[in-house]
Amino acid sequence: MNKETKVVAPGATIGIFGDGQLGRMLAVAASILGYKTHSFGPQQDSPASQVTTGHTLAAYDDTEALNLFAQQVDIVTIEFENLPVESLERLAQIVPVMPGPKVLTICQDRIQEKSFLENLSIPVAPWCSVHNSESAIAAFAALGKRTAILKSARLGYDGKGQAILQPEDDAGAAYLALGQVPAVLEERIDFASEVSVIVARGRDGQMICYPPSENQHKNGILDVCLVPAGINSSLVSEAKDLAKKIAENLSLVGLLCVEMFVTKKGQLLVNELAPRPHNSGHWTLDGCVTSQFEQTIRAICGLPLGSVECFGKAKMQNLIGDDILSWRKILDDANAKLHIYGKSEAKPGRKMGHATWITPN
Repeated sequence: MNKETKVVAPGATIGIFGDGQLGRMLAVAASILGYKTHSFGPQQDSPASQVTTGHTLAAYDDTEALNLFAQQVDIVTIEFENLPVESLERLAQIVPVMPGPKVLTICQDRIQEKSFLENLSIPVAPWCSVHNSESAIAAFAALGKRTAILKSARLGYDGKGQAILQPEDDAGAAYLALGQVPAVLEERIDFASEVSVIVARGRDGQMICYPPSENQHKNGILDVCLVPAGINSSLVSEAKDLAKKIAENLSLVGLLCVEMFVTKKGQLLVNELAPRPHNSGHWTLDGCVTSQFEQTIRAICGLPLGSVECFGKAKMQNLIGDDILSWRKILDDANAKLHIYGKSEAKPGRKMGHATWITPN
């Protein structure tokens, strides 16, 4: 049996590079399957470290800590994509890392990500790369000075590192205000809805997709997910096919979330990729036979992928900032499932937990 299909059996230790709430939920899923976990991150008393078997408290580029971490685990997976690729490459010299560093190289940079998608003939919104004020002005003109979004190429999430440009705005000034970092300027799509598809791909290339979720945002942050999404069966099939095509061409092992716009003409445009469990998949914890977190463990360890059969219609509500103060009210609803992430302080825009409601079919 070759390296790619070798099974990592229960009892092994899974390294989780990252120590937030996604790492926390990965660790819980791994423990149910009989694995130990070891998280790595710079935050004291982090959500993941509260539940993992071991924890390395260190910066993501701490060479000595990375070497020691790699020696204590049997396999490594990631919690989010904005991690130093060089650190993952170092880990990969000692222990299997899934998804691999090359996946992050693409998915953590919007310029590379969009170029990768276009090379696969995957539909995306019209866009241009931007590297200085002059190219920002030229890109805005090339887009016909229609309403556009300027996004930093790296590190932006939940609406951060972005600016909306109206036709009368100065694109050069907007680029300066963004911090003069590499960026993309893309046409702002007047979409009918936003959906995402989560696809799992195992070491043997087996793939399975969760039903698309319909995603509603507030202040640039995911607010509510609804499953099933309000799209027809043809678009559901097309969205799953796009996700599988992307995962296969990334040679992904693990989980990939593909966020998409549904235009008012019924066309799918891929917006962003996230090669790890995703906020829009949290409903699977209570709404599916196999949650996205268990599926991640199955995929990276070479286990058979689990069923994605749904128990019914699902609604997932993020608890942002002071929303977490409503925890008792949520628990008063006997049909609600509450998940609290163990963060010490509620801040504006900070994801503190989520709640899920499942309506049986």
